Amino acid sequence: MARIKGVNIPDNKHIVISLTYIYGIGKSLARKIVRDAGLNPTTLTKDLTQDDLVKIRDEVNKYLTEGDLRREVNMNIKTKMEIGSYQGDRHKKGLPVRGQRTNRNARTRKGKGKTVANKKKV
Repeated sequence: MARIKGVNIPDNKHIVISLTYIYGIGKSLARKIVRDAGLNPTTLTKDLTQDDLVKIRDEVNKYLTEGDLRREVNMNIKTKMEIGSYQGDRHKKGLPVRGQRTNRNARTRKGKGKTVANKKKV
């Protein structure tokens, strides 16, 4: 199993798909990384040589990924909460931040439904 940025990427997948296991790398960025490294996108990860892995690591290091990206995102959220912006208030309350409805959905952010007393369906 190849290890890039502290993440074990799967061996039996194309290198473009394997790179998406790294936080901050999606399909389009993975394609760009493989193209810049001069590799075939359909190559399986297990077929890469050590030189190929070094090229990929060098390309990945040019972008903000994994721990650094997570830290930056969390700092941005904390900043919004500190300045008291609308989005920061939504983060504090554990509600959807980007304008979604909450009266019938949003269970991912709000958690399991809470029972309300004297509210029977007729």
